[in-house]
Amino acid sequence: MASDEFFADLELETFTRNESKQEKPQLPTTLRKLNTFCRRQAFSSYVASKRNASIGDSISQPVWYCCDQTFWEPSSVHKHVARTHENEVQQLTEVTFQRLLSQLEDKKCERPLPRDHNQEAVEISSWLPDTSYLTVEELQKGPGKVLLYYRYFRVDDPYTICAWQKALCEKLHLTGKVRVSTEGINGTVGGSVLATDIYIKTMCAHALFNSMEEDDFKSSDGGAECFSDLRVGVYEEIVPMGVHPDVISYQLAGTHLNPEEFHQEVESLQSEGESSQDTVLLDCRNFYESKIGQFRQCLAPNIRKFSYFPEYVDQNLDLFRDKKVLMYCTGGIRCERASAYLLSKEVCKEVYQLKGGIHKYLERFPDGFYRGKLFVFDGRYAISSNADILSECRYCGAPWDQYQLCATRFCCQLVLSCPACRGVGRTACCSACQSKVPPEGEESCAIGPAVLKEKCECTDRRPRIPQDAL
Repeated sequence: MASDEFFADLELETFTRNESKQEKPQLPTTLRKLNTFCRRQAFSSYVASKRNASIGDSISQPVWYCCDQTFWEPSSVHKHVARTHENEVQQLTEVTFQRLLSQLEDKKCERPLPRDHNQEAVEISSWLPDTSYLTVEELQKGPGKVLLYYRYFRVDDPYTICAWQKALCEKLHLTGKVRVSTEGINGTVGGSVLATDIYIKTMCAHALFNSMEEDDFKSSDGGAECFSDLRVGVYEEIVPMGVHPDVISYQLAGTHLNPEEFHQEVESLQSEGESSQDTVLLDCRNFYESKIGQFRQCLAPNIRKFSYFPEYVDQNLDLFRDKKVLMYCTGGIRCERASAYLLSKEVCKEVYQLKGGIHKYLERFPDGFYRGKLFVFDGRYAISSNADILSECRYCGAPWDQYQLCATRFCCQLVLSCPACRGVGRTACCSACQSKVPPEGEESCAIGPAVLKEKCECTDRRPRIPQDAL
């Protein structure tokens, strides 16, 4: 039996000392099973870390070296670790357990909700546009666009809206992502200019969406090729903050400022410089977004997902106490829930948000106070309106802000590596991943629903909610 298989099948309880039932935490059955799995993984990982590859390879059998002792049999090193290093194994167990819980919480936010089978299907064919006068080539050819939009409103039957959106996008040969919920809709789709124009007109003509106008759809150069496929689903939230809409509703959001009003507020803040003590310019996006572009003098939380934003606020309330907060995000949707959550803490004087997000601000002020690129969640990764480069190559420090995927097969995190560094093979997000980069010519990153895109040592070491300072 290979050593890895042996470790995977270990029964940790065979080697660890008995603990009284009173000392064990009373966890639900599912969490107890998860904790047991983590203990086994931690134990096998710790034992594996003691393997002496140089000796083992020379004699074609595994050898372990620990505490100035050499172990030639698996059972002997297992007993040694269980008796001598129980504290280290327990620490590893707790780290692994918390990480898996975090991943499960994140996946819960992203998991589509099951449909109630008792719910009757509604005929949606009448909601689809007539495209019989157009050929498939006419719908697909020519310049393309990517649309970004959202609308909060009550949706009594999200599954019917979901089915309609899927049929509409397929009819127009659009790709992208659409999230539907009882609280509204959030989408970004790409296709030809003709197809996206028909999509907008069809949306605005629908009875549920007739309050929307063409200006509510942000557009940028792109097309169907910007997305790998089409994904339409029903979710609990149209933007995954991890807080149920019934607990924090978009209806409690802060005051909306149009781009002109927001620009004036930022201009006033910039003129005051460091003397400003009562206003916070808050970036509600993830760290990798703000890294390549942001408003000057902003507070940019080092969070990896929007679902970490509530915890960030909870741990940093003093940053916002008695302050006026100006917040912004890509298209405005994250600020709707983020401002509502911040207001629920009752620590701020006022909370304002940029209507239409950075997208609309750049349409009005392409050379304004926002500098650098705007991160987008599609194959382009970023769009730009000015030539400023705020970030740098992670390897050599040269100015660079064009993301590419980590070159390892199962990591798929974004990495900033300039052409010179990529030319010599520096294509991974960290040293641990760099050692796993496949040989040239082999497939690098496999993207799909089952891939853990964040399984990386540098991710595990990054604090979820660090203490930020203005």
